[in-house]
Amino acid sequence: MSATSVLSQVESPTPKITIPPLLGASVTELTAWVQQQGQPGYRGKQLHDWIYNKGVRSLADISVFPKQWRAEVAEIPIGRSTIHYRSVAPDGTVKYLLKLADGFIIETVGIPTEKRLTVCVSTQVGCPMACDFCATGKGGYQRNLSRHEIVDQVLTVQEDFQQRVSNIVFMGMGEPLLNTDNVLAAIQSLNQDVGIGQRNITVSTVGIRDRIRQFAQNQLQVTLAVSLHAPNQTLREKLIPSARPYKIDDLLTECREYVEITGRRVSFEYILLAGVNDLPEHAAELAKRLRGFQSHVNLIPYNSISEVDYQRPNRDRIQAFVKVLKQHHIAVSVRYSRGLEADAACGQLRANKE
Repeated sequence: MSATSVLSQVESPTPKITIPPLLGASVTELTAWVQQQGQPGYRGKQLHDWIYNKGVRSLADISVFPKQWRAEVAEIPIGRSTIHYRSVAPDGTVKYLLKLADGFIIETVGIPTEKRLTVCVSTQVGCPMACDFCATGKGGYQRNLSRHEIVDQVLTVQEDFQQRVSNIVFMGMGEPLLNTDNVLAAIQSLNQDVGIGQRNITVSTVGIRDRIRQFAQNQLQVTLAVSLHAPNQTLREKLIPSARPYKIDDLLTECREYVEITGRRVSFEYILLAGVNDLPEHAAELAKRLRGFQSHVNLIPYNSISEVDYQRPNRDRIQAFVKVLKQHHIAVSVRYSRGLEADAACGQLRANKE
């Protein structure tokens, strides 16, 4: 099946969000819902507090509600997942496999540092983009995640660490811009209900035609990260088969429009694969494409997976790549992945434990 036909299957319209499940709903939505159940409006604020601050998983456990009503609504889902498996790396990074209501399993990662707790969230069960170096892409695509299933990942990590989440990166399983409606709804809830600033949220995309332009129209203060991984179309198609119908020049044009519309720079993700895309000439070509662009390049040394034999470049090769970019006045940093001992490659733990 071609990349275009795969994407067309995924891009079916997302149905209008309704409740229940209750997780992801605003205090206004929850107030309207409790009133539909014949309860006074103030119970909406109580319900909001119990869902987002107390982490309740069943309406039957909300002690401030009348006992009879609790019994009547006990089976109405709040929308929480269960932890299917938990893997802890020596550096404190925790990878979770979360089981959803329909039995599908997704990955979420909690990444602690001295000053922050970051959650890497998934937006789909599997991924249709089929990137050659990614374990998730090897496992295929099942479905989009709903608003509550995205928000739940953040609350799960927050509860497990017993620490407030400060940052969110939409860099887990799936392509966020193929699930835009639910991703936007989740961002709104994470911002307004969970209390995480938009500037502390990053949305990563491989690049879907017209979707970056559409995403920009929302005028969010989030960071957009575009997974480039190659300085030219030929190499990019080898690494990302779904990139064939969307040329790199068109992608970068859309990214420039994003900067013009939002006033915010674009972050480019670039996984370094030894002997494939990490040569000085690759860095020079990349710099030429990004010249004059309000952007930043995030270099990510490759994390190996068993399905393919790509290798991580050594530190000298990485620094040589950085040096060329800096010589061309390109803002660049190297991001070394956390939690490697916990099967950190996206999709790897799910493949092993499902």
